[in-house]
Amino acid sequence: MKTIADISIVPLGVGLSLSGYIAACEKVLAEAGLKPRLHAYGTNVEGEWEEVFAALRRCHEVLHEMGAARVSTNLRCGTRTDREQTVEDKVRSVEEKLG
Repeated sequence: MKTIADISIVPLGVGLSLSGYIAACEKVLAEAGLKPRLHAYGTNVEGEWEEVFAALRRCHEVLHEMGAARVSTNLRCGTRTDREQTVEDKVRSVEEKLG
């Protein structure tokens, strides 16, 4: 089953700058064959359900390996059965309505 997910992964107790941790997760998502789309407060990914959740688990593992004792993830995901949809499709639909 395909899913589109919005993921925000936050290592806790590692200081103020999180960009190195986020970059590590972006690499994990890309290496998993997903289509990550970074935004200011998270990343959109699309792919098969099992692949998305396996990559999310790997992100947690990598951040722990980097020294984060705690990692918190906020996740929103959706699935459709009537047709396949991409992140680009969803954004384009709203942009077209904006003119």
